[in-house]
Amino acid sequence: MNTRTLGYLKALIFVACLFPIARDAWIVLSGQAINPIEFITRSMGTWTLTFLLITLAITPLRRLTGWTVLQKFRRMLGLFAFFYVVLHFTTYIWLDKFFDLHAILKDIYKRPFITVGFAAFLLLTPLAATSTDAMMRRLKRNWGRLHKLVYPIAILGVLHYWWLVKKDLTQPEIYAGVLVVLLGVRLVWKWQAGRRDASAEVVAAAASRG
Repeated sequence: MNTRTLGYLKALIFVACLFPIARDAWIVLSGQAINPIEFITRSMGTWTLTFLLITLAITPLRRLTGWTVLQKFRRMLGLFAFFYVVLHFTTYIWLDKFFDLHAILKDIYKRPFITVGFAAFLLLTPLAATSTDAMMRRLKRNWGRLHKLVYPIAILGVLHYWWLVKKDLTQPEIYAGVLVVLLGVRLVWKWQAGRRDASAEVVAAAASRG
């Protein structure tokens, strides 16, 4: 894929990633939302989790399909996850709590789903802050270690959603199932790589003795 085509594709995906906020704005402004603040807060949170899972799906899809171009979109999708979590958090502290710090801290302390959600937000922030090429060069190997936080972040995000929903758990269960698959595939690959390394060591040891 040439640079021009890749640029057009990135622009198209960028616009598509803005669809959720445009859709929510239309629903609220047209009066379709019964409780606009709750609707926006939940929708932004759901889209945060969606973009997190899409980002985690990039590597498995690339390895299974051989489409290396998918790697070009991972950073942008991850930053959109952060964009939507900022909107989710801002709606909560501004429109729901009106910047009442005491009420916010009380929620974080007493409501487990807010506690884990807030923890996920805090962990995601340094990932967004270090997403540039300059930070990758500066942090070197530590960059990769830092960005492995995306796994516990996704787990906390699913847990946040699961504990938030009080009745129909169908949607949280779907997100949890997708996350289990995405993490499970990585664990299988890691186990296979460990077996290959162990086999290589055995062969090397046998060759050295021979």
